[in-house]
Amino acid sequence: MATWLVANIGTILASLVIAGFVALIIISMIKDKKKGRNSCGCGCANCALNGTCHARQAKKAVKQKTVK
Repeated sequence: MATWLVANIGTILASLVIAGFVALIIISMIKDKKKGRNSCGCGCANCALNGTCHARQAKKAVKQKTVK
C-alpha cells in the first residue's frame, strides 16, 4: 500500500488541489445565490433569458407586498 501511495503521490496531490478549487467555487456559488446575485456575471438587460431567471423572486416580492 505504501509503495502505491509513493508511486502516485503526484496524482493524489493534484487531485486534492483540484477538488479544493471545485469546492471553493461551489461554496462561492451557493453564497451568491443566497445573496440574490446572478451566476452568469453579466447584466440581465441583454440576457436571452431576461424575465425568466428571476421570475420566482418577482412573484415572491409581489406576494410579500400583498400580505403586508
